Amino acid sequence: MKNTKINFVISYINEQIKTRSLTTGSRLPSVRALAKMLGLSISTVVEAYERLAAQGVIESKTGSGFFVSAPLAPLSISEIHPKFIDRNIDPLWISRQSLEAKENVLKPGCGWLPNDWMPHENIRKAIRTVSRTHNNILTDYSTPLGLRPLRELISRKLSNRGIEALSEQILLTDSGTQAIDLICRYFLKPNDVVLVDDPCYFNFHALLKVHQIQIIGIPYTQIGPDLDAFANAITTYNPRLYITNSGIHNPTGSVLTSTMAYQILKLVENSNLIVIEDDIFADLELNPAPRLAALDGLCRVIQIGSFSKTLSGSVRTGYIASKLDWIEDLTDIKIATSFGGNHLSAEIVYFALTDSNYRKYLEDLKIRLAKAMDYTIKNLEQLGIRPWIKPQAGIFLWCKLDENLDSSIIAQKCLEKGIVLAPGNAFSQNKNYKNFIRFNVAQCLNPKIFEVLSHVIKHEIEQEET
Repeated sequence: MKNTKINFVISYINEQIKTRSLTTGSRLPSVRALAKMLGLSISTVVEAYERLAAQGVIESKTGSGFFVSAPLAPLSISEIHPKFIDRNIDPLWISRQSLEAKENVLKPGCGWLPNDWMPHENIRKAIRTVSRTHNNILTDYSTPLGLRPLRELISRKLSNRGIEALSEQILLTDSGTQAIDLICRYFLKPNDVVLVDDPCYFNFHALLKVHQIQIIGIPYTQIGPDLDAFANAITTYNPRLYITNSGIHNPTGSVLTSTMAYQILKLVENSNLIVIEDDIFADLELNPAPRLAALDGLCRVIQIGSFSKTLSGSVRTGYIASKLDWIEDLTDIKIATSFGGNHLSAEIVYFALTDSNYRKYLEDLKIRLAKAMDYTIKNLEQLGIRPWIKPQAGIFLWCKLDENLDSSIIAQKCLEKGIVLAPGNAFSQNKNYKNFIRFNVAQCLNPKIFEVLSHVIKHEIEQEET
């Protein structure tokens, strides 16, 4: 509790400096005066000032008090107003808004669970356990493939989904995003073609653009990609990769059927195509969906995943499961680009996942998400916002607005009122989802979200009519 109060004072002083209420050489309020103003103890303010002095932000002058010592950075308007509020909405817009938002901003457009939904005590316990183990875990690089016990655990988890992968066929990464990046570095050269679902997770677009390749969006249906469009793209473009979710699809929440999975693999079999199957939402499923990697036997399909959605976005560890030949080459690329993986994070993740409380946490989480899904659907339907489908599980709800509404404009207007949304065209390579929005049901429990949405939508409809 005391640390929280100290950090509050530090944030307060830093904010005063950023907004030029305090400038270099300015005298800070006395310890007693600031303590009285903020309703805190004198000892709390003293400790905050000491920490700021240790950071070089302020300095103490004997007999005179504390003064701002750090040179000021150029004034940034974004420190006063929401960042990128007028920026055109692109694949990174939602992430930037969500990651940089202040605590009072609501984030129904983000892709993660609320902080108070996460298993804090589970993580703390894992950290304490790791801190008491051998010193080399705290300081040394990891082995190239990564922590063996965690790879063996992932191997068993994959086996439960029908995917047979030895621990030697699993490469740990620092995240699911790094896993995709390593695979792209291995398989792609400039101007190659990559297929993605349309709509798909917006960061696929952003990451692929870095590799200077051509992206082709395949229309996505309620049971998987449009097979005619998929087959035509293979014939026309000779694509190198196809990136998809087949457990719980992002953003639609739909699930791949067995029939669709077999038909996709039949088309892939006679092509030059490698499939990257992103399985990041596997632990949220109620009934496991078919996996392309299981049906293919990791021949032309590569499985990736991470634990950021259900465990921690801070203690990050991902993985790649593939055939041995590819794992060997991907390991070399991992060493070349990041040398060693995050040894400490892998240990923490391993102990957290194997704690007996984690399974109970997941069971409770699924129930909680189901209730949040029903609550969100009910409130959105009252505003005339209709779900594309009702997902069987997961955190996402893909919704359709009135045909005449532009979700990008709605998102901009809501951001001005402290709410971050995820407009449809951010997920679409072909820009076919102007009047769609993705909602994170776990982040939709504050009634203010629906009040603001109602006000903004009503205003936009009135503007349209006039």
